[in-house]
Amino acid sequence: MGSETTIVVADDHPLFRGALRGAVTAILPGARILEASGLEPLTKILDDEHEVDLVLLDLTMPGVQGFSGLIYLRAQHPAIPVVIVSANEDPVVIRRALDFGAAGFIPKSLEVDRIGEAIGQVLAGGHWSPPDIELSASEDKETADLMRRLATLTPQQVRVLMMLSEGLLNKQIAYELGVSEATVKAHVSAILQKLGVESRTQAVIVSSRIGATLKPPAGVE
Repeated sequence: MGSETTIVVADDHPLFRGALRGAVTAILPGARILEASGLEPLTKILDDEHEVDLVLLDLTMPGVQGFSGLIYLRAQHPAIPVVIVSANEDPVVIRRALDFGAAGFIPKSLEVDRIGEAIGQVLAGGHWSPPDIELSASEDKETADLMRRLATLTPQQVRVLMMLSEGLLNKQIAYELGVSEATVKAHVSAILQKLGVESRTQAVIVSSRIGATLKPPAGVE
């Protein structure tokens, strides 16, 4: 399988990308390993490559805010498994990543050989999460409903929501996405309807509460 396996490592820290490359080559010496330092280069790779077997995704890098990158990838490329590799080992974060569709969650503190084992398990069709972390607690009803609503957003709507959380105006979002302002307005309206809120600010606040986007700006509660 090694010579036919393509894995994308998406992390903005070159040293950690190197560590992940080492973990992968230890179990799959012939694997193709592609690297991305942010969401834009990652999406370009996935658009250009037709046989990606796995994405290893950091929760914090340019273009990625909390679970937004994961939500976007699951919507845009549902057939490609995504494993979160993060320094955050909060059980709530791990559980939500899995609920949003991650095939696994690997703490960055894990030894390289165990990272390789985890990746191998996911490539074999399984799931992996830290065995010593309790993940059985369920979300409250309101949070679970919001997560379900967020999962209904289209890939473009996820990107618009990410940009809204950065404080960008419609014309700025339109420029970044290469679409018209009318299209952005339509996306915003759809986002508000799907999330069950009445304003852009409310959309940012509710999504930030579960780590789907950036925290609201100071003073916005």
